[in-house]
Amino acid sequence: MSHKDTIITRCLDSVEELDKVRELESIIWSRSESTPSHQTLTAVKNGGLVIGAFAEDKQLIGFQYSFPGFDGNNVYLCSPILGIHPEFRKLGIGEKLKRRQKEEAIKKGYDLIVWTYDPLETVNGHLNLHKLGAVCSTYIENCYGEMDDGLNQGMPSDRFLVEWRTRDDRKTRKNNDEHRINEDFSVIKTAHIDGYPEPIDIDLTKSRETGSLLVPVPSNFQKLKKGRLDLALEWRKNTRQVFSHYFKNGWTAIDLVRHPSDATLYCYVLSYT
Repeated sequence: MSHKDTIITRCLDSVEELDKVRELESIIWSRSESTPSHQTLTAVKNGGLVIGAFAEDKQLIGFQYSFPGFDGNNVYLCSPILGIHPEFRKLGIGEKLKRRQKEEAIKKGYDLIVWTYDPLETVNGHLNLHKLGAVCSTYIENCYGEMDDGLNQGMPSDRFLVEWRTRDDRKTRKNNDEHRINEDFSVIKTAHIDGYPEPIDIDLTKSRETGSLLVPVPSNFQKLKKGRLDLALEWRKNTRQVFSHYFKNGWTAIDLVRHPSDATLYCYVLSYT
């Protein structure tokens, strides 16, 4: 196992390396289909990026893929895929890849990077909002339709669309979890059943005068899905209502922090913009 300080990242631009990305993609998501190498190569040659993370033995253990996007007014970098080999997770490789992506995006002239992720996957949320400083004010219901890979099977593919400004000087949000947690501002009331968190009521009445809102989510959604799929679906249903409502009414998710007294929960922090 490599130490995180020995892991290197670099841009990939050859068919041979992009074929290795395809192989890794199949391992990560337990599926036979992967992004064709001719597609990633075309993206790289036209303003996109494929960045690989390598262990000491030069094994490819992570990658990030992005391509140019256009919304009718602005060009940005669209970043749909980031994956880490299962044996090399929890080493900070995802953060390394994203920070290298930001450096390369700035070189290419991009001011904005966008991507989607499942808001109930707290490892991704903590990286995206808490460590990187990205924000979200767009909730997409069943974004990719029914998905049958190991991580997404059996659940509507709802997603956050996050925005990451490449020239934003905000510091990463670390060691400030506790002062953000005030349960009076929570918009989902929770309980526990069989050791799992359960959403039992939602509040859609909060106003901007509240200052900030907290949206609790399960700390380990994959474990919850395996143990109580019915509760996992309830969390999807309740958080869908909450995020859709508050985003439409001017709120933005700016952080995801650990709950100070309940290990089964994380909390999204919403700010009125």
